[in-house]
Amino acid sequence: MRSHALAIFICLSFAASALGIGIAAHLTTSADAESPLGPELTASEDQAPISPIPQPPPADPQKLLLGERLFGDTRLSANGDLSCQSCHDIKTNGAVDAAHRGSPCATGPSSAGLNTLSVFNAALSFRLGWQGNFRSLAAQAEASIESPHGMHSSAGDVVRKLNADPDMVRRFEAAYGHDPDRDSLLDALVTFERSLLTPDSRFDHWLKGDKSALTTEEHDGYRLFKSYGCISCHQGVNIGGNLFQRQGVFKPLVKTGPQVVRVPSLRNVATTAPYFHDGSAATLEQAVARMAVAQLDRTLTDQQIALIVAFLKTLTGNYRGSPVASGAQP
Repeated sequence: MRSHALAIFICLSFAASALGIGIAAHLTTSADAESPLGPELTASEDQAPISPIPQPPPADPQKLLLGERLFGDTRLSANGDLSCQSCHDIKTNGAVDAAHRGSPCATGPSSAGLNTLSVFNAALSFRLGWQGNFRSLAAQAEASIESPHGMHSSAGDVVRKLNADPDMVRRFEAAYGHDPDRDSLLDALVTFERSLLTPDSRFDHWLKGDKSALTTEEHDGYRLFKSYGCISCHQGVNIGGNLFQRQGVFKPLVKTGPQVVRVPSLRNVATTAPYFHDGSAATLEQAVARMAVAQLDRTLTDQQIALIVAFLKTLTGNYRGSPVASGAQP
Protein backbone atom coordinates (compact mmCIF):
# COMPACT_ATOMS: atom_id res chain seq x y z
CA MET A 1 0.00 0.00 0.00
CA ARG A 2 2.82 2.41 0.86
CA SER A 3 4.64 1.74 -2.41
CA HIS A 4 1.38 2.23 -4.34
CA ALA A 5 0.71 5.53 -2.58
CA LEU A 6 4.29 6.67 -3.15
CA ALA A 7 4.05 5.86 -6.85
CA ILE A 8 0.83 7.84 -7.22
CA PHE A 9 2.40 10.72 -5.26
CA ILE A 10 5.37 10.72 -7.66
CA CYS A 11 3.01 10.70 -10.63
CA LEU A 12 0.98 13.58 -9.22
CA SER A 13 4.19 15.50 -8.53
CA PHE A 14 5.22 15.18 -12.15
CA ALA A 15 1.68 16.13 -13.19
CA ALA A 16 1.94 19.28 -11.10
CA SER A 17 5.25 20.06 -12.76
CA ALA A 18 3.69 19.53 -16.19
CA LEU A 19 0.77 21.77 -15.19
CA GLY A 20 3.27 24.45 -14.24
CA ILE A 21 4.82 24.19 -17.70
CA GLY A 22 1.35 24.49 -19.23
CA ILE A 23 0.56 27.62 -17.20
CA ALA A 24 3.90 29.12 -18.17
CA ALA A 25 3.04 28.50 -21.80
CA HIS A 26 0.07 30.87 -21.47
CA LEU A 27 2.14 33.61 -19.81
CA THR A 28 3.95 34.52 -23.00
CA THR A 29 4.51 37.50 -25.20
CA SER A 30 2.38 38.05 -28.30
CA ALA A 31 5.25 36.74 -30.42
CA ASP A 32 5.17 33.47 -28.49
CA ALA A 33 1.41 33.24 -28.83
CA GLU A 34 1.69 33.27 -32.62
CA SER A 35 3.28 29.81 -32.60
CA PRO A 36 0.77 26.93 -32.74
CA LEU A 37 3.05 24.99 -30.42
CA GLY A 38 3.55 27.70 -27.81
CA PRO A 39 6.92 28.97 -26.53
CA GLU A 40 10.22 27.15 -26.73
CA LEU A 41 10.66 25.11 -23.57
CA THR A 42 14.44 25.29 -23.58
CA ALA A 43 14.81 25.44 -19.80
CA SER A 44 12.97 22.15 -19.29
CA GLU A 45 14.95 20.49 -22.09
CA ASP A 46 18.17 21.22 -20.26
CA GLN A 47 16.76 19.16 -17.38
CA ALA A 48 15.17 16.35 -19.39
CA PRO A 49 13.29 13.85 -17.16
CA ILE A 50 14.31 11.05 -19.56
CA SER A 51 17.72 9.40 -19.68
CA PRO A 52 19.26 7.26 -22.43
CA ILE A 53 19.08 3.47 -22.39
CA PRO A 54 22.45 2.11 -21.21
CA GLN A 55 24.40 -0.60 -22.95
CA PRO A 56 23.68 -4.14 -21.71
CA PRO A 57 25.54 -4.97 -18.48
CA PRO A 58 28.59 -7.26 -18.48
CA ALA A 59 27.66 -10.91 -18.01
CA ASP A 60 29.34 -14.30 -17.81
CA PRO A 61 29.34 -15.43 -21.46
CA GLN A 62 28.50 -19.05 -20.66
CA LYS A 63 25.55 -18.07 -18.46
CA LEU A 64 24.39 -15.60 -21.10
CA LEU A 65 24.53 -18.21 -23.86
CA LEU A 66 22.78 -20.77 -21.67
CA GLY A 67 20.06 -18.26 -20.78
CA GLU A 68 19.43 -17.51 -24.45
CA ARG A 69 19.18 -21.22 -25.21
CA LEU A 70 16.69 -21.71 -22.36
CA PHE A 71 14.68 -18.66 -23.50
CA GLY A 72 13.89 -20.49 -26.73
CA ASP A 73 13.48 -23.97 -25.21
CA THR A 74 9.93 -25.35 -25.39
CA ARG A 75 10.71 -27.81 -22.60
CA LEU A 76 9.90 -24.95 -20.24
CA SER A 77 6.23 -25.65 -21.00
CA ALA A 78 4.33 -28.76 -19.91
CA ASN A 79 3.24 -29.70 -23.44
CA GLY A 80 6.44 -28.67 -25.17
CA ASP A 81 4.59 -26.13 -27.32
CA LEU A 82 5.64 -22.80 -25.77
CA SER A 83 8.92 -21.13 -24.96
CA CYS A 84 9.67 -17.64 -23.66
CA GLN A 85 10.43 -16.75 -27.28
CA SER A 86 6.89 -17.74 -28.29
CA CYS A 87 5.38 -14.81 -26.39
CA HIS A 88 8.42 -12.51 -26.47
CA ASP A 89 9.85 -12.61 -29.98
CA ILE A 90 13.33 -11.05 -29.75
CA LYS A 91 13.67 -11.30 -33.53
CA THR A 92 11.08 -8.53 -33.80
CA ASN A 93 9.63 -6.36 -31.01
CA GLY A 94 10.06 -8.59 -27.95
CA ALA A 95 6.34 -9.31 -27.77
CA VAL A 96 4.17 -12.13 -29.10
CA ASP A 97 5.15 -13.60 -32.47
CA ALA A 98 2.74 -14.17 -35.35
CA ALA A 99 2.45 -17.92 -34.77
CA HIS A 100 1.27 -17.42 -31.17
CA ARG A 101 -0.76 -14.19 -31.53
CA GLY A 102 -3.96 -16.01 -30.54
CA SER A 103 -2.39 -18.17 -27.83
CA PRO A 104 -2.65 -17.55 -24.06
CA CYS A 105 0.59 -15.61 -23.72
CA ALA A 106 -0.05 -14.32 -20.21
CA THR A 107 1.41 -14.59 -16.73
CA GLY A 108 -0.75 -15.75 -13.84
CA PRO A 109 -4.51 -16.18 -13.50
CA SER A 110 -5.23 -12.46 -13.13
CA SER A 111 -3.34 -11.63 -16.32
CA ALA A 112 -5.16 -13.94 -18.73
CA GLY A 113 -6.11 -12.13 -21.90
CA LEU A 114 -3.88 -9.09 -21.34
CA ASN A 115 -1.87 -7.71 -24.25
CA THR A 116 1.68 -9.10 -24.16
CA LEU A 117 4.30 -6.59 -23.04
CA SER A 118 7.69 -6.49 -24.74
CA VAL A 119 10.58 -8.18 -22.95
CA PHE A 120 12.97 -5.55 -24.32
CA ASN A 121 14.15 -3.21 -21.54
CA ALA A 122 11.96 -5.01 -18.98
CA ALA A 123 15.02 -5.21 -16.72
CA LEU A 124 14.83 -1.41 -16.33
CA SER A 125 11.25 -1.34 -14.98
CA PHE A 126 10.59 -1.15 -11.23
CA ARG A 127 7.80 -3.77 -11.43
CA LEU A 128 6.90 -6.32 -14.09
CA GLY A 129 3.57 -7.14 -15.72
CA TRP A 130 0.60 -4.89 -16.43
CA GLN A 131 -0.40 -4.88 -12.77
CA GLY A 132 3.15 -4.77 -11.45
CA ASN A 133 2.73 -8.11 -9.71
CA PHE A 134 6.40 -9.07 -9.88
CA ARG A 135 9.32 -7.32 -8.26
CA SER A 136 12.09 -9.26 -10.00
CA LEU A 137 12.85 -10.91 -13.31
CA ALA A 138 13.29 -14.24 -11.52
CA ALA A 139 9.82 -14.05 -9.95
CA GLN A 140 8.28 -13.15 -13.30
CA ALA A 141 10.14 -15.94 -15.11
CA GLU A 142 9.01 -18.59 -12.62
CA ALA A 143 5.43 -17.29 -12.73
CA SER A 144 5.47 -17.58 -16.53
CA ILE A 145 6.61 -21.20 -16.29
CA GLU A 146 3.90 -21.96 -13.74
CA SER A 147 1.08 -20.00 -15.41
CA PRO A 148 -2.00 -22.19 -16.00
CA HIS A 149 -2.78 -19.92 -18.95
CA GLY A 150 0.59 -20.48 -20.59
CA MET A 151 3.40 -22.91 -19.93
CA HIS A 152 1.49 -24.70 -17.16
CA SER A 153 4.66 -26.31 -15.80
CA SER A 154 6.97 -25.81 -12.83
CA ALA A 155 10.64 -25.13 -12.28
CA GLY A 156 10.97 -28.63 -10.81
CA ASP A 157 9.49 -30.28 -13.91
CA VAL A 158 11.72 -28.22 -16.19
CA VAL A 159 14.82 -29.13 -14.18
CA ARG A 160 13.98 -32.83 -14.45
CA LYS A 161 13.75 -32.53 -18.23
CA LEU A 162 17.04 -30.66 -18.43
CA ASN A 163 18.83 -33.20 -16.23
CA ALA A 164 17.76 -35.91 -18.68
CA ASP A 165 19.62 -34.08 -21.48
CA PRO A 166 23.39 -34.74 -21.34
CA ASP A 167 24.14 -31.65 -23.45
CA MET A 168 22.21 -29.38 -21.07
CA VAL A 169 23.89 -30.98 -18.07
CA ARG A 170 27.28 -30.15 -19.61
CA ARG A 171 26.21 -26.59 -20.27
CA PHE A 172 25.03 -26.05 -16.69
CA GLU A 173 28.22 -27.66 -15.37
CA ALA A 174 30.31 -25.26 -17.47
CA ALA A 175 28.30 -22.18 -16.43
CA TYR A 176 27.47 -22.98 -12.79
CA GLY A 177 29.69 -25.89 -11.77
CA HIS A 178 26.78 -28.26 -11.12
CA ASP A 179 23.77 -29.97 -12.68
CA PRO A 180 20.65 -27.97 -13.53
CA ASP A 181 18.58 -26.83 -10.55
CA ARG A 182 15.85 -24.26 -9.93
CA ASP A 183 18.15 -21.40 -8.93
CA SER A 184 20.56 -21.82 -11.84
CA LEU A 185 17.65 -22.21 -14.30
CA LEU A 186 16.14 -18.90 -13.20
CA ASP A 187 19.52 -17.17 -12.95
CA ALA A 188 20.40 -18.12 -16.54
CA LEU A 189 17.07 -16.78 -17.80
CA VAL A 190 17.52 -13.55 -15.81
CA THR A 191 21.08 -13.12 -17.08
CA PHE A 192 19.80 -13.26 -20.64
CA GLU A 193 16.81 -11.00 -20.00
CA ARG A 194 19.09 -8.36 -18.48
CA SER A 195 20.93 -8.27 -21.79
CA LEU A 196 17.74 -7.44 -23.72
CA LEU A 197 18.29 -3.69 -23.76
CA THR A 198 17.77 -1.55 -26.85
CA PRO A 199 20.06 1.48 -26.69
CA ASP A 200 20.98 4.01 -29.37
CA SER A 201 17.57 5.25 -30.42
CA ARG A 202 17.62 8.56 -32.28
CA PHE A 203 16.08 10.23 -29.25
CA ASP A 204 18.85 8.85 -27.04
CA HIS A 205 21.42 10.31 -29.44
CA TRP A 206 19.58 13.63 -29.11
CA LEU A 207 19.66 13.37 -25.32
CA LYS A 208 23.42 12.80 -25.51
CA GLY A 209 23.90 16.05 -27.38
CA ASP A 210 23.39 15.28 -31.08
CA LYS A 211 20.73 17.89 -31.81
CA SER A 212 20.63 16.83 -35.48
CA ALA A 213 19.23 13.43 -34.45
CA LEU A 214 15.65 14.80 -34.43
CA THR A 215 13.79 16.63 -37.16
CA THR A 216 11.92 19.84 -36.38
CA GLU A 217 8.63 17.92 -36.35
CA GLU A 218 9.97 15.25 -33.98
CA HIS A 219 11.36 17.90 -31.65
CA ASP A 220 8.03 19.73 -31.70
CA GLY A 221 6.35 16.44 -30.82
CA TYR A 222 8.63 16.07 -27.80
CA ARG A 223 7.76 19.59 -26.68
CA LEU A 224 4.05 18.76 -26.88
CA PHE A 225 4.65 15.47 -25.07
CA LYS A 226 6.10 17.44 -22.18
CA SER A 227 3.88 20.51 -22.16
CA TYR A 228 0.64 18.50 -22.31
CA GLY A 229 1.66 16.35 -19.35
CA CYS A 230 2.42 12.98 -21.00
CA ILE A 231 5.81 13.24 -19.33
CA SER A 232 4.16 13.14 -15.88
CA CYS A 233 3.82 9.35 -16.16
CA HIS A 234 6.16 8.51 -19.03
CA GLN A 235 9.64 9.53 -17.90
CA GLY A 236 12.86 7.99 -16.62
CA VAL A 237 15.16 5.69 -18.55
CA ASN A 238 12.27 3.49 -19.74
CA ILE A 239 9.91 6.43 -20.44
CA GLY A 240 7.47 4.63 -18.15
CA GLY A 241 7.67 1.43 -16.14
CA ASN A 242 8.45 3.21 -12.88
CA LEU A 243 5.07 3.96 -11.26
CA PHE A 244 1.40 2.98 -11.10
CA GLN A 245 -1.46 5.03 -12.52
CA ARG A 246 -5.23 4.82 -12.75
CA GLN A 247 -6.65 4.31 -16.23
CA GLY A 248 -9.32 6.79 -17.26
CA VAL A 249 -8.56 9.74 -14.97
CA PHE A 250 -11.02 12.04 -16.78
CA LYS A 251 -12.90 9.74 -19.15
CA PRO A 252 -12.92 5.96 -19.68
CA LEU A 253 -9.88 4.63 -21.54
CA VAL A 254 -10.73 0.94 -21.84
CA LYS A 255 -13.91 -1.08 -21.24
CA THR A 256 -12.56 -3.89 -19.06
CA GLY A 257 -9.51 -4.88 -17.09
CA PRO A 258 -7.58 -3.54 -14.11
CA GLN A 259 -8.36 -0.02 -12.90
CA VAL A 260 -4.74 0.66 -11.93
CA VAL A 261 -1.78 -0.49 -14.02
CA ARG A 262 1.95 -0.17 -14.00
CA VAL A 263 2.62 2.54 -16.55
CA PRO A 264 4.04 0.80 -19.63
CA SER A 265 7.35 1.79 -21.18
CA LEU A 266 7.22 3.77 -24.41
CA ARG A 267 10.57 2.42 -25.58
CA ASN A 268 10.12 0.90 -29.08
CA VAL A 269 6.42 1.81 -28.85
CA ALA A 270 6.12 2.33 -32.62
CA THR A 271 6.84 -1.39 -33.10
CA THR A 272 4.47 -2.87 -30.49
CA ALA A 273 0.93 -2.38 -31.80
CA PRO A 274 -1.78 -3.01 -30.71
CA TYR A 275 -1.86 -0.80 -27.62
CA PHE A 276 -3.30 -0.77 -24.08
CA HIS A 277 -3.71 -3.82 -21.89
CA ASP A 278 -6.67 -5.01 -23.95
CA GLY A 279 -5.07 -4.31 -27.33
CA SER A 280 -8.01 -2.10 -28.28
CA ALA A 281 -5.98 0.64 -30.02
CA ALA A 282 -4.76 -0.65 -33.37
CA THR A 283 -2.50 2.29 -34.18
CA LEU A 284 -0.24 4.69 -32.36
CA GLU A 285 -2.38 7.58 -33.56
CA GLN A 286 -5.48 6.04 -31.95
CA ALA A 287 -3.59 5.39 -28.73
CA VAL A 288 -2.31 8.98 -28.49
CA ALA A 289 -5.75 10.48 -29.16
CA ARG A 290 -7.49 8.25 -26.61
CA MET A 291 -4.83 8.78 -23.95
CA ALA A 292 -5.09 12.55 -24.31
CA VAL A 293 -8.85 12.46 -23.74
CA ALA A 294 -8.89 9.90 -20.93
CA GLN A 295 -5.77 10.85 -18.99
CA LEU A 296 -5.30 14.56 -19.77
CA ASP A 297 -8.85 15.75 -20.58
CA ARG A 298 -7.55 17.15 -23.85
CA THR A 299 -8.77 16.66 -27.44
CA LEU A 300 -5.83 16.82 -29.82
CA THR A 301 -5.89 17.99 -33.42
CA ASP A 302 -4.65 15.72 -36.20
CA GLN A 303 -1.52 17.90 -36.43
CA GLN A 304 -0.77 17.56 -32.72
CA ILE A 305 -1.29 13.79 -32.84
CA ALA A 306 1.01 13.53 -35.86
CA LEU A 307 3.75 15.50 -34.10
CA ILE A 308 3.59 13.39 -30.93
CA VAL A 309 3.60 10.18 -32.97
CA ALA A 310 6.62 11.47 -34.90
CA PHE A 311 8.43 11.92 -31.57
CA LEU A 312 7.38 8.47 -30.33
CA LYS A 313 8.85 6.89 -33.44
CA THR A 314 12.27 8.23 -32.44
CA LEU A 315 12.20 5.97 -29.36
CA THR A 316 12.94 2.83 -31.38
CA GLY A 317 16.28 1.46 -30.23
CA ASN A 318 18.66 -1.19 -31.49
CA TYR A 319 19.11 -4.83 -30.53
CA ARG A 320 22.34 -6.47 -31.62
CA GLY A 321 23.09 -3.60 -33.95
CA SER A 322 19.75 -3.50 -35.79
CA PRO A 323 16.64 -1.41 -35.12
CA VAL A 324 13.85 -3.17 -33.25
CA ALA A 325 11.30 -4.30 -35.85
CA SER A 326 7.53 -4.35 -35.72
CA GLY A 327 5.94 -7.65 -34.80
CA ALA A 328 5.18 -10.01 -37.67
CA GLN A 329 1.53 -10.09 -38.68
CA PRO A 330 -0.28 -13.44 -38.95
